[in-house]
Amino acid sequence: MSLLLDAEQLRQHRQRNLMHSILLIGGMGAILTLATSLLWGLSGIAVSLIAVGSLVLFAPSIPAAAVMRLYRARRVEPGDDQLSRIVDELAIRAELPSRPDLYMIPSATLNAFATGTPSKSSIAITEGLLRRLTMREITTVLAHEMSHIRNNDLWLMNMADVMTRFVQSLSYVALALAILNVLGMMTGDAPVSWWAVLLLYFAPAFSSLLQLGLSRAREFDADLEAAMLTGDPMGLASALSRLERYQGQFWEDLAYPVPARRVPQPSLLRTHPPTEERIARLHELSGRAGLPQIAVIDEPMVSMLGYGPIAMRPRYRFPGLWY
Repeated sequence: MSLLLDAEQLRQHRQRNLMHSILLIGGMGAILTLATSLLWGLSGIAVSLIAVGSLVLFAPSIPAAAVMRLYRARRVEPGDDQLSRIVDELAIRAELPSRPDLYMIPSATLNAFATGTPSKSSIAITEGLLRRLTMREITTVLAHEMSHIRNNDLWLMNMADVMTRFVQSLSYVALALAILNVLGMMTGDAPVSWWAVLLLYFAPAFSSLLQLGLSRAREFDADLEAAMLTGDPMGLASALSRLERYQGQFWEDLAYPVPARRVPQPSLLRTHPPTEERIARLHELSGRAGLPQIAVIDEPMVSMLGYGPIAMRPRYRFPGLWY
């Protein structure tokens, strides 16, 4: 398909993104290997790799319907409405093996996410997103999620998450070892090196930082491909700007009305790149030749599920507040 970037630019971009992902996953793997080797030696490394590999292989097989039930989402049957036509067109442009199922979440929050594999995937959007964004902006958001599906980012991020959680569990082992060491020092014997305990304790922090870096890299790539799929980089830039404005106002409303009350989150701790940087990159693509822009008509949107504001109130469910 015709692209916003020429073939050489696209090749360099994907090669750089692939190498970045390999380095980040490799770094997480190195932390995991070192942490387990300090505890159990070579046998510990083998057991941890088998455990992580098993989780990664079985996790993508979790049915999307099970995930959607957690959010009380309802499947939108394919039809002749504009939203279904947009999903159909994007799936064709993305050359996916099958059309992703579309789910609606009865929530006033602004969110969208994808789950599954390229052969069997689902995209969920909240009613809050549907009501706040224009159809042009919703189209680019759907394209962003479809790009994650197309590049198999869901599997990659799932693997990174499994590795991080496994390393986090070792931090509790480090606390137990620290207690044993303290007790052992009373008898003049420390069974485990304090350096090993410290490394195991701080390993989750290093692993989490690498996972966040991987997430930011995949978001940039999804932005680029969403602009390519829709032929509308400015539509995605508009959606990101609107989401930043709404979500920023929401959190600011919970704080006292004092000057400079919105404290920026350090970029190192973000799951997504800074919105300003994402928008700037999309502006660089504006005006370049690419796929024709998907034709959409902005119409007043109402609930597709028959829910009103009262039905979309927060619900208390384990392990906390769910929408």
